[in-house]
Order: sequence, then structure tokens, then C-alpha cells
Amino acid sequence: MDQRAAYDELIRRFQETRFLESIGSVLGWDERTYMPAKGAAHRAEQMALVARLGHESLTNPRLGELLKEVEASPLAKNTESAEAVNIREIRRLYDIAVKVPGALVEEIARTTTRAQGVWQEARKKNDFAAFAPWLDKIVGLKRQEAEAIGYKDSPYDALLDLYEPGAKAAEITRLFADLRKDLVPLVGAIAEAKTKPRGDILNREFAVDRQHLLGQSAAAAIGFDFAAGRLDTTAHPFCTTFGPGDIRLTTRYNPRDFTPGFFGTLHEAGHGLYEQGLDPAHFGTPMGMAVSLGIHESQSRLWENQVGRGRPFWEHFFPRLQQSFPGTLDDVGLNDFVFAINKVERSYIRVEADEVTYNLHIILRFEMEQDLIRGNLKPNDVPRAWNEKFKAFFDLVPANDAHGCLQDIHWSMGGLGYFPTYTLGNLYAAQFMDKAREDLPGLEDDFRRGQFARLKTWLNEKIHRQGHKHRPRDLGLKVTGQPLSHQPLMSYLRKKYGALYGIG
Repeated sequence: MDQRAAYDELIRRFQETRFLESIGSVLGWDERTYMPAKGAAHRAEQMALVARLGHESLTNPRLGELLKEVEASPLAKNTESAEAVNIREIRRLYDIAVKVPGALVEEIARTTTRAQGVWQEARKKNDFAAFAPWLDKIVGLKRQEAEAIGYKDSPYDALLDLYEPGAKAAEITRLFADLRKDLVPLVGAIAEAKTKPRGDILNREFAVDRQHLLGQSAAAAIGFDFAAGRLDTTAHPFCTTFGPGDIRLTTRYNPRDFTPGFFGTLHEAGHGLYEQGLDPAHFGTPMGMAVSLGIHESQSRLWENQVGRGRPFWEHFFPRLQQSFPGTLDDVGLNDFVFAINKVERSYIRVEADEVTYNLHIILRFEMEQDLIRGNLKPNDVPRAWNEKFKAFFDLVPANDAHGCLQDIHWSMGGLGYFPTYTLGNLYAAQFMDKAREDLPGLEDDFRRGQFARLKTWLNEKIHRQGHKHRPRDLGLKVTGQPLSHQPLMSYLRKKYGALYGIG
């Protein structure tokens, strides 16, 4: 066969697997937004079928034959060409997929679909015992997956690699240890600071329908295209991609505090901007896919925190916020407001945690996940272990499991290996923003005027359009010129919160 024809067939076959994945995304989005509870069992079978078909498509022996043919062709020689990148990354995904039995893939999809509904009810009723058998089964299935894929040092590495290609648990453990060492004294200094934000500013009535409109307008302002996406509500916010022109954002609202809904929307819009920034001409190929969840989280955390919690952003948006809730914030000045939305305190809920304490929530989960996968922690013992770790990390003990080990959806959806990508995202975000400010003088003035196009374009060019051209660490190095480190994030946090709290 002609080598170009072989490459074209390879791409066509691989794209079929992506179309099946996008069908699964539609089903998953509907399950977590509008599907009635009694549809869970049927939806689980649908998801299992789609997962099996996708796995069969990706492990078709013909794909292996085509890979061998094109790997020996000139198409693979220029390592940064679209063809070479696609060949390299399809090979990686194919080699992983053929190691995992199709029956296991199908069962993981079936079990996690059912488990998400059970988790949602268990969280609502504060009933870990109802979720425990499902967690036990999921952990067992994910151990099987790790063993099938294979690993050198830790079974957790096999699962981590699915979300952050090339990452190792030992390497992340060292990085997180350095971060925690510097974070803990900063948290302590802030706790002891005499200057505190007003506690009444955010504890007011904020009508949910107006919150929705405000969040949607902010997402549009930073560049999310609502002609190619939409915003809905869910129990645990997420962003999902159906394909070019259809990116779905979700959030959740608190009528007594606008910040979870607003910053949750900005966060998911950051994910959405990455997906909308991918080259649609490469849809269904690695060159049209996000490189990792760590890089993906860098985009959501960048827009949510580095931009969205900054004073320049609110110099533009605070008047609009006041107009959105007439009379609610008339007694609040900009300085007090910015301080209030950046309040630092040890708290129970990860998704509502401030920038300073947030990463401690992630490190806790990262340690627990490794213990679960290694077999050092039984699923039934999770509440006890969680509370003990939470006491050690935060000097707090959750009053119930809904505010403790049941608060996150990730384990119910089989996402063991996912959590560390949030902190990796924070680390990348700090370095990316440092570089963006260097490359784009006057960027903060843009934000004061409500202009975000220069930053969005920079991110499109430097990160989004790169697809899988570089592995995550290599992409970070290429964009910033610096290896991944906790220091840029700590410098940002010390500067910002030192000024707010009046500490050195």
C-alpha cells in the first residue's frame, strides 16, 4: 500500500474511536445533567456498549499493521510534523489499549456509570456505607487495569499516565513535598494575620437566575463561544467535549454565595477555551487533542484564579456584579470585595477552597489514592483515614462524610490518578502567566478594560494549537523556558496574599 494511503487509513480508523468517545461524552453529559435517576441502569449498559465498541476499534489488528507501515515511512521522520506526532501518539494509545481486556473496559464503564448515581445519592444522604461496595469494586477494577497496562515502580504510575503522560508518582511526590513545605508556613502566617476580610460580604442573597446570566457573560467576555457551547447545572461541575462546535460547561449555584457558581463557571470556561482552541482541522487525531489533564487544569485554574480573582478583572466586573444584584452590594467597596473573594481559611470542600489551601486538598487525595491502589488502604476504611489525614493537614475534622470523603465525584467515575493533575495545573498556570506577562506588556491593563483577547490568543498559539506535539513537561519547558517547579506558584501566592493580609 502507498504510505500516504496507509496513513490516511490509520487516521480514518483512529478518528472512528474518537467519534465513539464523543458519543460517550453525550451520554455522560446527559446522565449528569438531565437524565432521570431511574435511567441509570439502562444508561450503564449504553455506556458499557460504547466503551466496548471504542476499545474494539482502537485495538483492531489492522491499526497495528498500519502503524508498522507508517512508522517506517518518511512521514514519521520529522518528529514535530502533524503526521509524525499523530503516528507517535496513536502508537502510544494503541499499545496501552491492546494490553487491557475488552471485558475489563466494558465493566469499568458499566460500573462507574452506576456508581456515579449511587455516589450522588450517598453524598446527599451522608451515607458512605451505600457507596462503599461500589468504591471497593472500582478500586479492584482499576488495580486490574494497572496490572494489565504494566508499570515499573508503582501500579499508580500506570493510572497516572492515562491522565498525565510520562508522569511518575515518585516524581510528583517530591514536587508536592516541596510545595507543602512552603505552603504550610504561608497558611499559618495568614491565619495569624491581624488584617482579615469582611465576613458578611458574600453571605447575602444572590438570585440563581442572575448568577447564571452573570457567569455566562463573564465566560463570554474571556472568549468562550456560546454559539459553540452551553452552560448547565450539575451536582459536580465539569466540562465535556462532544466535538468541534459543541463544548458543554456545567456549574452549581448557592443562593447565599455567588462565588461557587461564578468561579466554577470561569473554571469550566477555561477548560472550554482549551477545547475550542484546538485545531478543528485535526479533530479526532492527537494533533487535535489536549495533551494532558495537568495542562488542561492549568487553563481552568489560570482563568479562575490568576485572572478571575485578580483586582484588575474586578475593576471591570465589579460594577456589573453590583448591577446584577441591585442593592445587594451597595455598601461594599472594591478593595473589600477583592479581599473577600480571596479569603484564606482552612475549610472542608476542595472545590470551594482558596488558592493557598487548595493544593493541600489535592496532596491529601493523592496520598490516599496511592494507598488504595497499592492495597494499603481498604475502601471501607476511607472515612477513618480521610478524617485522620484531614486533621493532620488542616487541623479540622469533617462533621460528616458529605463534607469529607464523599465530596468528590472522581472515585465514583473511576478517576484514580486524576487528582494530582489539579495541582500540576496550578503549577503550570503560574509559570504560564509569568511568561504571558513577560510577552504581553500591559496585560493587567487589558483586564481592567474587560479585554482578554490578547491572553486568549497567546494561549491558543502557545498551548492549545500545539495538540500532542509535545509531552506535558516538554510543552511547559518550551513555552516558559523553565522546568516545572513549585517556586513560581509560591512567589505568586506570597506576593498576592502578603499584600492582602499585610504579612511579609
